[in-house]
Amino acid sequence: MANPADLEIIVDDGGENNVLRLKGRLGIDSSPALRDRLLAMLRSQSPKAIVVDLAGVSYIDASGVATLLEALKWALNRQTTLCLQGLQGRPLHLFEVAGMLPLFETYGCRETSATELKVS
Repeated sequence: MANPADLEIIVDDGGENNVLRLKGRLGIDSSPALRDRLLAMLRSQSPKAIVVDLAGVSYIDASGVATLLEALKWALNRQTTLCLQGLQGRPLHLFEVAGMLPLFETYGCRETSATELKVS
């Protein structure tokens, strides 16, 4: 079983925009920690945008995707933009195959290249 420490969450608080840089594996054991962090940010700070940098994520499973979709819903309810950036390799493929990229592009980000999404 994976250790939740397999996912490192680094928060760069930029005032109106916050960046969460993830490194490691986003799976069933680590997604609750990300969920808690995102929810706490949305409840306490109400930033204009939260950017989740997934460039350092080597693995993501369905629970990780579900956590990001749940965070997108919370963000929309709080009029905050939730943006994914740095998707590449297998995590990018998973989002493409599952049809999730358009949700983040429509309700948060617009695609600027195949591997990077940023706040519009």
